[in-house]
Amino acid sequence: MSRPPFPPFDLESATRKVRLAEDAWNSRNPEQVAQAYTMDSQWRNRVEFIHGRDEIVAFLTRKWSGEHEYRLIKELWGFYNNRMAVRFAYEWHDDAGRWFRSYGNELWEFDTAGLMCRRVASINDLPIDAGDRLFHWPPGRRPDDHPGLSDLKHSC
Repeated sequence: MSRPPFPPFDLESATRKVRLAEDAWNSRNPEQVAQAYTMDSQWRNRVEFIHGRDEIVAFLTRKWSGEHEYRLIKELWGFYNNRMAVRFAYEWHDDAGRWFRSYGNELWEFDTAGLMCRRVASINDLPIDAGDRLFHWPPGRRPDDHPGLSDLKHSC
């Protein structure tokens, strides 16, 4: 199994890889997302350590059962060879209807087949009012004409 684009990355392929990841996560389909990772992929997500696709699927299933109306934007921060730094923000609300914007950074490492073998994520949640939301599009892929992360206020 492989997942292009492949390392070593250049600006175009790294930017494309980030957008493909964003699109997959916006699907909110744990099985689809997990296919981009190696069978033994290692994650640190906040303070949780996740190993392998089965745990990735379980984690994402749990995550999206409590994060409603999830909308995510990812942006390439830097890259070298088979590694990337990515910043992101996503908006969601909990079961009580409280809205949040979650900001974070990820470090990614890929194998030669273009599958991610390591993901390290640091994330902070900011409570927001529903009227302060910035990510407005129907569920699924962010439209190409929607502003990216750097184009939005409060995106740092």
